[in-house]
Amino acid sequence: MAKGMGNMMKQAQQMQRKMEEMQKELETREVEASAGGGMVTVRVSGKQQVLGITIEPDAVDPQDVDMLQDLIMVAVNEGVRKSQEMVQTEMSKLTGGFNIPGLF
Repeated sequence: MAKGMGNMMKQAQQMQRKMEEMQKELETREVEASAGGGMVTVRVSGKQQVLGITIEPDAVDPQDVDMLQDLIMVAVNEGVRKSQEMVQTEMSKLTGGFNIPGLF
């Protein structure tokens, strides 16, 4: 019984180390999303941080600032969604597809 518990603890520690390594790797990865046919492009890290926003000059119309704001919002939201999806996919590789609450 004690031996089985020791093996479980070792496995848990290994999984924790692998998860820490994966989180560090994900910090360096990024996704890209765009809106308006590429008029606004956003890069987002695996930590869901916006790394950059590119706006094509044609998207800047002083008479239609609302449209530009909408394009930026759509691109940022899509970038964050893609980043979260990337993190979840990578983490599920470690957990064997099990969804462990509070893990990510």
